[in-house]
Amino acid sequence: MPILDLYGHSEKRSNLAHFAAIASLAAVDGEINQKEQKVIDRFAVKLDISGAEYKEVMKKENKYPIEAPYTSEKRLERLYDLFNIIYADHDIDEGEYKMLKRYALALGYSPAKAEKIIKRSIILFRGKFDFEDYLYMMKRRKE
Repeated sequence: MPILDLYGHSEKRSNLAHFAAIASLAAVDGEINQKEQKVIDRFAVKLDISGAEYKEVMKKENKYPIEAPYTSEKRLERLYDLFNIIYADHDIDEGEYKMLKRYALALGYSPAKAEKIIKRSIILFRGKFDFEDYLYMMKRRKE
């Protein structure tokens, strides 16, 4: 099997795990509302999730582990995606915050770094920013 095939499968598995995390985060406050559903559907397309995979992930007991990307930029992009789903309903509740923190830790951030990134992200997401603005702010404010 060519090495490119192995990479593609690994990327597919990672995208599926990320999609499962997004779906879980959307459902953490009970039900997925219409705005969250639209964001989930958009991520399904963006992450190339098949119909069968979508149905499996949307079951309450999805079983996909979080796979941490190798690069800092990719990890921030994963968090950015999750903030998009959280702020689909213009608010972040305690359950979403806790799940987001668990996700940040699973991505390899230390507890202190995860806390800083999440707090900065909440400030940013109260407005509307695209990923390039988000990435710039996160890299600019390394503390």
